[in-house]
Amino acid sequence: MLDLTGKNALVTGIANNRSIAWGIAQQLHKAGANLGITYLPDEKGRMEKKVAELVEPLNPSLFVSCDVQNEAQVQSTFDAIRDKWGKLDILIHCLAFANKEDLSGEFSSTSRSGFTQALEISTYSLIQLSGAAKPLMTQGGSIVTLTYLGGVRAIPNYNVMGVAKAGLEASVRYLAAELGSQNIRVNAISAGPIRTLASSAVGGILDMIHHVEEVAPLRRTVTQMEVGNAAAFLCSDLASGITGQVLYVDAGYEIMGM
Repeated sequence: MLDLTGKNALVTGIANNRSIAWGIAQQLHKAGANLGITYLPDEKGRMEKKVAELVEPLNPSLFVSCDVQNEAQVQSTFDAIRDKWGKLDILIHCLAFANKEDLSGEFSSTSRSGFTQALEISTYSLIQLSGAAKPLMTQGGSIVTLTYLGGVRAIPNYNVMGVAKAGLEASVRYLAAELGSQNIRVNAISAGPIRTLASSAVGGILDMIHHVEEVAPLRRTVTQMEVGNAAAFLCSDLASGITGQVLYVDAGYEIMGM
């Protein structure tokens, strides 16, 4: 059976109750994991309050701010894990960002600063957090990130984020190759389109969802909980032989040619 009792899991990327990271956190908690939650700090502390209230029923034993563009905050996050838990078993990476103007229009007009920011937050942060987690995964571990079909196919209004996701998927493979000798597994979930705060920046997201509902073999899109179930599986001993993979949780849409 799927059992994460005794496992320490850090979940990043929860913004509200529509976040895929929220679905993952709930399913990890249901499986018995001890949760640590990060939030993106803002000057007025609104995000801290919002996320704290949301995750309260999950009783996280660690709740810290972590802006991956701030090296000191990343270090502080993992110092807190070491001091509080001593070890880390699970890292959930649900971080992605691109300027709205770099998602639509002509891809060749992508700004240098927009490209750099999108890849720093959406791609490099996985490498960054995995490197920080590695010394704490003393008994092995599982790292799971979120990707999307736009990393392997051209999707309208996805542009620079497609490049970021392609880099993310390549990073999964290279990290898996490096960390496997320490029994640390690294995988990605490619989720179908879901209405989230992040996806709202993608033009025509509702049209994309309706298209998936018409074309996917299951004739629907997926939920945050279904992605959460897949993540819990990848973090469990049931997936002990799986690493370096991209698992599609998209109602089968990825297999269709038209």
